[in-house]
Amino acid sequence: MPGCYRHTMTVAPVRHLYVHVPFCGHRCGYCDFVTVTGNAHRHADYVAALVGEARRWQRQGTLGDGVDTLYVGGGTPSELAPTLLAALLDALPPATVELTVECNPETVSEQLARALAERAARVSLGVQSFNQRHLVTLERLTTPDGVREAVAVLRAAGVANLSLDLIYGIPGQSEEDLERDLDELVALAPDHCSAYELEAKPGTRFAVHHGGALAAEAEAVEGHYDRVIDRLTAAGYDWYETASFARDGRRGVHNTAYWSGVDYLGLGIGAVSTLGDERRRNGPRLARYIDDVNGDRVPPFALEPVDADVRRRERLILGLRLREGVELGEVLGVVDVEALDRLVAHGIAVVENGRLRLERRGRLLYNDVIARLLVSEQQ
Repeated sequence: MPGCYRHTMTVAPVRHLYVHVPFCGHRCGYCDFVTVTGNAHRHADYVAALVGEARRWQRQGTLGDGVDTLYVGGGTPSELAPTLLAALLDALPPATVELTVECNPETVSEQLARALAERAARVSLGVQSFNQRHLVTLERLTTPDGVREAVAVLRAAGVANLSLDLIYGIPGQSEEDLERDLDELVALAPDHCSAYELEAKPGTRFAVHHGGALAAEAEAVEGHYDRVIDRLTAAGYDWYETASFARDGRRGVHNTAYWSGVDYLGLGIGAVSTLGDERRRNGPRLARYIDDVNGDRVPPFALEPVDADVRRRERLILGLRLREGVELGEVLGVVDVEALDRLVAHGIAVVENGRLRLERRGRLLYNDVIARLLVSEQQ
């Protein structure tokens, strides 16, 4: 509908806002996000479009004057000039609980670090590995020294909430390599860290060039995951979500909202929103988005219904990523009760005080457990 960001169900103003900045210095071979390389001449126009999209949602009432969390992801938001990124943050509704900005180490400067610290931003830094050989395999533009320098610059500027991302299961990565990466990570004392198994979706450049090596790595991945959990929990991190570890109550509030099934709004190309009974995905074309929003037109988007059954299924799938699990009453009708009984009998799942959660073994086998628990959609 021209001129309107419609949805079929009236919703209260969202409390969680995601803003997609697609620009990257290089598109890594395993990435399947909506990203754009180059196009520095479009940065300012894109920021203006993001603000324009936010204003339109505000006029409609879906977005208020403030939110609980604001997450600026990508892409690489820190590809924007520090002054432009600061202007974007200042123009968006302020976050009262958590503001997160993703950065890559090679883009961190003292000016950027000061701009983020002044706005009390939580910084999520894409480290991936401290091994130069593995960084080359992943096509990352930084170096181990560059990672350490970026952390030092952010801390010196006063960034008090720092999250570091790590990847395991990289082709050629030994147990000793992973141990060294974990040692380096712990030595830098981030407040939060995320550790992900390397996945390359079919059709990505990485899958084409390294598919065989990834398949060979598959048997070692569960052991790598065990090692990550043991090392980080021993260092005082709370394993609160499948791939997430936090110190001193520094859970990622924004992502926890996703896993808890809360509505959220996404701005920018490729951004996804869940609003009431609809899921909305913005189109991926940069020029079209800029021209339409800055020309006061609604850019292309796709809608899909989110009915009660879908909500319950997603509540189970996402909620069981969290250590505390889900309220059983929220997922009744989509849980195979017989399968649940078997999982409980084998010590893989627990039902306690009306909540369903997974024990350590169940969390390690998360994908298999979900496949067993979900009632078939044909039933």
